[in-house]
Amino acid sequence: MSAPATPAPAPAPYPFNAMDGLDLAEAYGRAQRTGGLTRVRMPYGEPAWLATRYADARAVLGDPRFSRAMARTRDAPRTTPVEPLGIVSMDPPEHTRVRGLVARAFTARRAEGLRPRVRGTAEAALLRMRGRGAPADLVEDFALPVPITVICELLGVPDADRARFRGWSEAVLSTSGATPEEFGRATAALKAYMTELIALRGAGTSRGAGRAEPSDDLLTALARARDDDGGRLGEDELAELGIALLLGGYETTASQLANFTYTLLTERPGELARLREDPGAVASWTEELLRYVPLAASASLPRYATEDLDIGGTRVRAREPVLVAIGAANRDALRYPAPAALDPARDSRAHLAFGHGIHRCVGAALARVELQESLLALARLLPGLRLDAAPEWKTAAFLRGPTTLPVRW
Repeated sequence: MSAPATPAPAPAPYPFNAMDGLDLAEAYGRAQRTGGLTRVRMPYGEPAWLATRYADARAVLGDPRFSRAMARTRDAPRTTPVEPLGIVSMDPPEHTRVRGLVARAFTARRAEGLRPRVRGTAEAALLRMRGRGAPADLVEDFALPVPITVICELLGVPDADRARFRGWSEAVLSTSGATPEEFGRATAALKAYMTELIALRGAGTSRGAGRAEPSDDLLTALARARDDDGGRLGEDELAELGIALLLGGYETTASQLANFTYTLLTERPGELARLREDPGAVASWTEELLRYVPLAASASLPRYATEDLDIGGTRVRAREPVLVAIGAANRDALRYPAPAALDPARDSRAHLAFGHGIHRCVGAALARVELQESLLALARLLPGLRLDAAPEWKTAAFLRGPTTLPVRW
């Protein structure tokens, strides 16, 4: 007779991180020292296992026996009333087909080719800020306008529409500040807008009615890739891809620009001045800051086991969800010695800040260019930058970071 299954432990309330700052909650460290996966319950959905160690996180993210699509049919663990859809909720072969089209249009070469334009955008924002004089809000004057300008230019979003997009983005990515109705309205408005924009750019059909305004923007490139693929990418899928690229290319980079600057000013004052003298160090600084700063308020996007699996000594049963705490995994002492130390001399390139496996961030190359060029612009134009007052922090958002960052120079 087989032994009865060991009952799962009572789930701990989750998320662990506080919103007012960038500290990594001690609960993550306790989970790592305990070993195995931790049982948690999020504000919405069923309980889940939480992977906090680097090896476990990488294993879950890279194992094809975990499914994202299963979340569509389950009460998925989440911080928002509605589970995100689109490419992040797909499995192969559907995911392979759609991501393949994105990858062909959103290449590392394309991102690198944008470097001069990103540099100019960052410098222009800082020159405007410097011209108005100190004190200034680095979030409003720099961290927000740089990535929204870059991603909107890349996609072909008109200047006049960027303020509307910012409001939609904040509603869609809110963890508790938006009601389900507000979330639904923002999502619907974004999708309607993207569909209209695709049609305007001449990318609304693969049957020859379009390209009335052909251009070099990413939506046009996606539509061309769609056409080359035989039109298998539907209109809804193309609109959802545009939304995913807008949200991912704006909110995450904007948050990290503010977070990186705050971290350097508080933990490594004078580093911007040194970076001005040694600009070649920006690549290693960017990778170490990506590893070091725990951006997300919590783990998200659960993976469902499609069969019984062992992860880090924990038995995960088929149809059980696993969440991956990337911020904690990047601070795992088993992978990075002295993980709480900010050390650009270490090799941080294997960090999980952009994920791992088939759902790894498709815009990672562009994000790196934006972060590097923005740090270098700060170093060149404002090497004496310092805090003028304590920042205010987001209180209801998926990504952590300051809402205001008062500075002077």
